[in-house]
Amino acid sequence: MLRTFAVSGLLAVAIAATATAQSASKVDPWTLKATENGKVAEFLVLLTSQADLTPARRLKTRDAKGHFVYRTLFDHAEATQGDLRQWLAQRAVPHRSYYIVNLFWVRADRAVVDALAARPDVGSIEGNPVVRGIQDHDLAPVMAAGPLTIEPGIAFTNADQVWALGFTGQGVVIGGQDTGYEWDHAAIQSRYRGWNGSTASHDFNWHDAIHSGGGSCGSDSPIPCDDHNHGTHTMGTAVGDDGAGNQVGMAPGAQFICARNMDQGNGTPATYLECFEFFLAPYPVSGTPAQGNPSLGPDLTTNSWLCPPSEGCNLTSLLLACQAQRAAGIVTCVAAGNSGSSCSTVQWVPATYDEVYSVGAHRHTNGNLSSFSSRGPVTVDGSNRMKPDVSAPGQSIRSCIRNGGYQTWNGTSMATPHVAGAVALLFSAHPDLKGQVDLTEQILNEVADHVSSNSCSSSGFPNNLWGWGRLDAYAAVMAVRTMTVSATTPQTGAPGTTATYAVTVDNTGYVTDTYTVSLSSSAFSTSASTQVTVNAGQSQVVNVSVQIPALAPVGVQDSVQVNVASMSWGPAAAATTLTTTVGALVPTLTVSQPGGAGTGVVVANGNLLSGREYYNVFSFEACPGAVGSGPYFGLCASNPQSLVSQFLLPLGYAPFHWEATGATGSFGPFPLPTGFVVQGVCFDWTGNSLGGISTVADLTVN
Repeated sequence: MLRTFAVSGLLAVAIAATATAQSASKVDPWTLKATENGKVAEFLVLLTSQADLTPARRLKTRDAKGHFVYRTLFDHAEATQGDLRQWLAQRAVPHRSYYIVNLFWVRADRAVVDALAARPDVGSIEGNPVVRGIQDHDLAPVMAAGPLTIEPGIAFTNADQVWALGFTGQGVVIGGQDTGYEWDHAAIQSRYRGWNGSTASHDFNWHDAIHSGGGSCGSDSPIPCDDHNHGTHTMGTAVGDDGAGNQVGMAPGAQFICARNMDQGNGTPATYLECFEFFLAPYPVSGTPAQGNPSLGPDLTTNSWLCPPSEGCNLTSLLLACQAQRAAGIVTCVAAGNSGSSCSTVQWVPATYDEVYSVGAHRHTNGNLSSFSSRGPVTVDGSNRMKPDVSAPGQSIRSCIRNGGYQTWNGTSMATPHVAGAVALLFSAHPDLKGQVDLTEQILNEVADHVSSNSCSSSGFPNNLWGWGRLDAYAAVMAVRTMTVSATTPQTGAPGTTATYAVTVDNTGYVTDTYTVSLSSSAFSTSASTQVTVNAGQSQVVNVSVQIPALAPVGVQDSVQVNVASMSWGPAAAATTLTTTVGALVPTLTVSQPGGAGTGVVVANGNLLSGREYYNVFSFEACPGAVGSGPYFGLCASNPQSLVSQFLLPLGYAPFHWEATGATGSFGPFPLPTGFVVQGVCFDWTGNSLGGISTVADLTVN
């Protein structure tokens, strides 16, 4: 018995050591500490198997991407979570499953942690700490004075210039997760998707991830509710306009849906994940993710909250959620944080992720960077990544708060909805950008008001203070579809010929576009393709034909205007003018004796145009000098009157004055004395205007 007991004891020690080693490798330090000495804590259990979302990149539309990502993630979770779900249920361990990341929220002690860590289907275990999601600068409101027509922060981004084009965000849905929202505030009620003007439906439009506590809103609120003010303020900056002068929002024509991820300003990784999951495929208030409808998801989200790794937030789970959002074509705008002005203070997730669009803050009064705005580079994950991505107005920002009020707040939380609103304006003007997250961010970056800096390991721009620079909503909207038109040089063409011009349509914008081509202001007959499609950054040639009339006088000019315009975007239009000059078609003249010596002389003309008038003028005498040395049309003639008399002959006196009926003409034979010298020229005299003149033809009659 003693020997058996000793072996069993050694085995128990070995098992315990193995479990400890597994916990050390799979379990994060926060969870280990939170469950020591018999304590119970909340944590997230990430499964080893995570879905592959790579194929979503090949899909073209927001809807297609959203459905693929939802179906792939949900089905993968259903296929892989069964065993662990059963294991937790059998042991009565409190748990909740998620699919946006293949994981479980669990509340348990160290023994359960160790048992889970020993399972091969568990990849890692991360803590679920309660963290402060809002920083101090956001919580120092200054009461605003009366309403302003357009808030200066909105005007600073040139959003009002986009409104003037007719785009206010219509057709775009913004998702917001924050402390909740006073949805029926006058500034945002009409923009809530669940409001039809008379009644509200919160299904698919609202989700509460706070399942206990919840302050004044309580837990699991069935209607949108804000227990803090922060969420209402941020959404006001995105879409707010009460119609009575409080134009506080960037995109007052956009709609919003919303979720609460913080309990009075405090959130957890699980509440943040739950809201991301809701946005991926919204479901009814009392429903489940299995009822999710990706078609009702937002086009972008605004996220003015942070989860500090220093307080236990792990980098992995939220990263996977943000990757899923991006794969689904949802732009994720995130506050960079208010920990400046030191370098490498963009240090809280999700702002540190490459998958999100991180926003710094500047003053709208003078454009200077706010001192509190967090700077890069990101060092907390070892990436040395440049952050933020862009800067927006975030100081003295007036927006709506609970109970129908308005206040002025500071923070990158205030800057972020400016960017979200700009994205909504961009999508409203160019709906085909929806779902194109990379391209959307590229446009915002490249058209931003660039500010150079060498601080914080930066060199010029982009940099770790401003990112790509100050947000410019109007420049972004105008840059999407741009083009130029150029053409070959003016041409000279003979009557009856066709001048062909190569008109180059250069798509200098960011998206493939189709253009209409129209021709105007021409007296000549013209033709060209009526449409041309050009890929972004490429060019196509449109051939324009100008038919010069056979009877057009030589020297006449005609212009045709080529108008090229985008079929999708009115401002993308350009024109070029093609000028054609009628040149001379030079006729030919030969004088010969095709039958040989002693036969008649034949006059032959070539290179003629039907319907045009021609003269053949001859000199019938020996030349005093070299042949062709005379001053009259190159002819030698002792008596110019003989030439003039031929020129005065009326139409129909062939071979002297006639109208061509084809490209050639032949006259004769004419009997002339042997030794007689004949010289002649042919010239075009259509419309009493001198056209082409042939070279001198000469013959000594044999």
